Amino acid sequence: MTKTTSPAAHPLLIRLGIPPALAWGYIAVLLFMIGDGVESNYLAPYLSNNGFTLDIAATVIAFYGVTVTLGSWLAGSLSTLIGPRRVMLAGGLIWIVFEILFLAIALPSKSVLAVALTYGLRGIAYPMFAYAFLVWIQSAAPADMRGSATGWFWLAFTGGLPTLGSLVAIFSIKLIGEYGTFWLSLGLVVMGLVVMLVAVKERSGYRSLLDEQQRSQGTWRTLMGGIDILWREPRIAAAAVVRIINTTPYFGFFIFLPGFFIERIGFTQTEYLSLITIMGLVGMSFNPIVGKISDRIGWRKVLTLFGGIGSGISMLLMYFVPQWSGGSFILSVICACLYGITLCGYVPAAALFSSLCQPKDKGNSMAIYCFAAGLSTFFGPALYGGLNTLFGTDGVVWCYALLYLVSALVSWFFLLSPLDPGEQNNPAAKKLRRLDSVTLE
Repeated sequence: MTKTTSPAAHPLLIRLGIPPALAWGYIAVLLFMIGDGVESNYLAPYLSNNGFTLDIAATVIAFYGVTVTLGSWLAGSLSTLIGPRRVMLAGGLIWIVFEILFLAIALPSKSVLAVALTYGLRGIAYPMFAYAFLVWIQSAAPADMRGSATGWFWLAFTGGLPTLGSLVAIFSIKLIGEYGTFWLSLGLVVMGLVVMLVAVKERSGYRSLLDEQQRSQGTWRTLMGGIDILWREPRIAAAAVVRIINTTPYFGFFIFLPGFFIERIGFTQTEYLSLITIMGLVGMSFNPIVGKISDRIGWRKVLTLFGGIGSGISMLLMYFVPQWSGGSFILSVICACLYGITLCGYVPAAALFSSLCQPKDKGNSMAIYCFAAGLSTFFGPALYGGLNTLFGTDGVVWCYALLYLVSALVSWFFLLSPLDPGEQNNPAAKKLRRLDSVTLE
């Protein structure tokens, strides 16, 4: 029989909103995502300076976005089927294998096909590792702790990609060069995988999240359950739209922000990487704070006002203020930090996903959450490519802002949950609770 530790033995973790049995998992995700994030802000320039055109680099990264989407769906669906821990292990091994092939064979050969296949297929890996742990959190954390527990997850996730990853790159590139820094990222990912395997012992993540009825449906039907929930539970479909919008502009920014700040505004590479690092550090520090606030005042309110409306406004400031201020580094950093902070308003989305459906569909709802998160890594760069041709970069930014407004409207009108802490006295939420005809938690 597995020995469990009483929450009373970890009062600080409980007060912070961290499930004690999962605490080391946050460290594992942080290390893994630092390794994954090292390259995020210099890969495209590196490829364009080493035998590839910028268009080829953008195509490779777009293909990477497609495989990230696939990996995100697999993270949720396979976690439901075989357990989050096994999915994290698979993700870690896939990342390591394809990174070695990318560095040892593809880059030295300067083969476009080899680079696209090795780097692109590696994209399956990080969402399998990270998002499987997010599913683990939603499975193991008490309902009144899910917002804060999810906030700590996003602190670890964004703390690595791109925050501390960019910080590592700043110093590592100077010491061992850009190619050597790629190998350093591999070592960090290995460390994250080892920490997860050795230190995370919470037992629910070791097994399937299916109930007896779902197990009898077969593997294919179980995997497809993560898709048909979109029309069985329309609120999940609405929440998926919000989650896609959440980071679509964020990932789109990675395509043009380096060139915008370095070539148009006049920053050096170090100044740009420093700006991204500071934005990430400030933003990630607010993830658990916003998560804790959302557990008190309501997930939907935070998602709508702080996430949707706040991100739309701060994103515009981040893009236009550096131009209006004549390239002021301080003002640019302040606006970037505002954007990083308001993005934290989307932290409650995961808690909402798992509360908008019946308990038997919790795993499927999280599969859609992960799938939507992965789609944003594709839509961001792809949307930029299409919109930039039509409207230019300024037009792209305004379109991104409009998306955030759509996110706010969908959140407010469609994401009312009977479990939302801020809606307990809302007559509409009480009616939903009766209509659901089940006790969700």
